Amino acid sequence: MGMGENGEPSGAESAGAAAPQAASPLAELERLQQALTEAEERARSHREQYLRAVAELDNVRKRAQRDIEAANRYGLEKFAAELLPVRDSLELAVQSADSREADPRSLKQGQQATLQLLAKALERLGVTPINPVGEPFDPTRHEAMLAQESAAAKPNTVLQVVQPGYELNGRVIRPARVIVAKAPA
Repeated sequence: MGMGENGEPSGAESAGAAAPQAASPLAELERLQQALTEAEERARSHREQYLRAVAELDNVRKRAQRDIEAANRYGLEKFAAELLPVRDSLELAVQSADSREADPRSLKQGQQATLQLLAKALERLGVTPINPVGEPFDPTRHEAMLAQESAAAKPNTVLQVVQPGYELNGRVIRPARVIVAKAPA
């Protein structure tokens, strides 16, 4: 190490010693600026992803709203399409009844055919009859019209169906009107 006149290190050596100390804060500043730039870029990227997610969520909400509106508007379309053949059959029956050649047997056959068309249409739509003869009375599915004494049937069982009930996909849309057995006096 070279020494100057008064015993201090020479200028070249002192500049070399000061440079690492001065370079260290500059390197730290550059590193911090680089980290800040990267953090800002990540923040921008996350904001863009957030905005895309919000827009996608809004699109899904709007699409669901349109689907609900369409279902409300056109939900009965399948039902109507299933019932149109029944209507056609009834129109033919009315026209046949007006003609002079209509005989009661053919009118009855036409009515039976129309009833079968209606039963098949309802079945395809998920409507099934409730016919609980012999079953225990269930107030959630049956409406008791009368309690009748019976020695042959257990009390609280359905003796007779006055009017059949119907379910739509397992949900009661009309309870069966029934006569319920009660114990003889």
